[in-house]
Amino acid sequence: MEPLHLAGTLTLSAVAFLVFYHHIAFPMFLKRVAQHRRKQKTPRVFFIPQALPKVTILMPAYNEGPGIAEKIANLVDLDYPRDKLKIIVACDGCTDDTVDQAQASAGKFHPGGPEIEVIDHETNRGKIAVLNEHLPRIRSGIIALTDVSAKLPKDALTKAAVHFQNRHVGVVAATYRLSNPSSAGEAAYWNYQVAIKEGEAALGAPLGVHGALYFIRAGLFRPLPADTINDDFIIPMQIVADGAKSIYDPTIVATELEIASLGMDFRRRKRIAAGNMQQAVRMAHLLMPWHGGIALSFFSGKALRAVMPFLLMAFTLISAALAFLSPVWLALVGIEISVLGITLWRQKHPNATSHKLIDLIHYIVSGHFAGLIGGSRYLLGLERGGWRRATTHSEEVPMTTTSNCIQSSKRIVDVFGAFVGLGIGAVFAPFVCLAIKLDSRGPVLFKQIRVGRTWPTHTELFHMYKFRTMRADAEKLTGPVWATKDDPRITRVGKFLRKTRLDEIPQLINVLKGDMSLIGPRPERPGICDKLETAIPYYAERTYGVRPGITGLAQVFQGYDETVEDVRSKVSYDHAYALAIGNWRNWIMMDLEILYRTVGVVFGARGQ
Repeated sequence: MEPLHLAGTLTLSAVAFLVFYHHIAFPMFLKRVAQHRRKQKTPRVFFIPQALPKVTILMPAYNEGPGIAEKIANLVDLDYPRDKLKIIVACDGCTDDTVDQAQASAGKFHPGGPEIEVIDHETNRGKIAVLNEHLPRIRSGIIALTDVSAKLPKDALTKAAVHFQNRHVGVVAATYRLSNPSSAGEAAYWNYQVAIKEGEAALGAPLGVHGALYFIRAGLFRPLPADTINDDFIIPMQIVADGAKSIYDPTIVATELEIASLGMDFRRRKRIAAGNMQQAVRMAHLLMPWHGGIALSFFSGKALRAVMPFLLMAFTLISAALAFLSPVWLALVGIEISVLGITLWRQKHPNATSHKLIDLIHYIVSGHFAGLIGGSRYLLGLERGGWRRATTHSEEVPMTTTSNCIQSSKRIVDVFGAFVGLGIGAVFAPFVCLAIKLDSRGPVLFKQIRVGRTWPTHTELFHMYKFRTMRADAEKLTGPVWATKDDPRITRVGKFLRKTRLDEIPQLINVLKGDMSLIGPRPERPGICDKLETAIPYYAERTYGVRPGITGLAQVFQGYDETVEDVRSKVSYDHAYALAIGNWRNWIMMDLEILYRTVGVVFGARGQ
């Protein structure tokens, strides 16, 4: 066996082991631990009503008008002494009728009900700011944190109070159930998560909690950094790291009433994935061996989950590289492409009748895809703090003559190519980042608004990412202008990156997000587009139904733009490409030729 083949095989085997360990072996181990724990008899604890501690329910809310009244009624109906229960509704700069609805509900239950305080913050500052402001003010008893969309059982507070009789307990986590899962895959995933939480608890402590409902002992909260993403992990794990115990009670069930579409769920999972990467970095001290079973759970679960999408990308890259050396690897690549195809088909047809296995494959693979995007966004510093409701966006069909089948196939090629490209780019990226930092002041990554696909009713705008090749203040005086030959604004490292096209590696993230394609028209800036639409007939139509590309027919035959006449010539190339991808054979042959010529540009350093 050749050295490269051997190295690739050993690396692939190591990655495959970690994938198997994280998804199968460790969950099976947790299941056995949880079963053993259930067999152990735990002493029953009875509470005297007079001894029940005070409970303060803190519920941050942002534009929750449709559900806030029902949620407050649910909280008031909880079986707990009224004189020992307080409900705080912290409205964070709501722009709908959340405040009015909450105040009306509070008035309906007064007097005779528990104390209800509705706080109206005029400015939206984000959930973390709300928690940092209000949690330290609650200095005694138990704090319950809950979401508006979750319905709580009547005995939730009493059951939690029983656990807090043990003065060492600092956190009590409830379990989570979906009232109406959007798919069989989502239902299976959350059943899996509940089982994992039970096992983690038996091993030492549940790693994080379900944000729908959890409890902490007052006085143990430490303020969070403003950019914290997964507060329902950081808050309880900081308390655990400080020495308190965390309990997972599967008999306290918070039921999620909100039904998420596939798009909503995907956006939520991207943000959670960014939080997973953040918590893996910030809570790395939980890996220390003195944390015992918690350290094992953190490594095997949360830490590996954060890096798993990148491991799977490496797995795909390596198996693709070995495909031509052995029919075994070739068959493996075929399976990977089939799984990816099933996932994209299900994503494209969410309402089509499907099999449970297809739904499960889609949910797992799309989850790792969301993890790759979310984790990358955090590592690149693109994930911001703050919060907003996940809302349903209407789907529109672009004006295009390209069939849905070709569009789906092109998207599969884009995703697969982006995975491979990022895997290869990861080898060069650290050296590129270091060179940029040593050469000039400013950020490593350059972000700029570009024009995307054109739809019947509007044109998409997106942030395109590149490695910075110019001075940080390059357009401070001139505004948006094209780069020219020997442009003095381009740095020394930037000149090399442009010639080799290495500056475009971060655009593969745009491809994964669906903003761009590997191949398509060049994405232009809005300010320049306005001028070109006036000067060039049918300029805007070049992106009807076609995503802009990292490379394209115009780019490889003509290069960069310096004048309007250059763009006028390029428009004909862009329209020719749009026509070519309306036919299977023409699309494949055209893309292969463009890729071939792009490789020549990169290795010939003919970029500008």
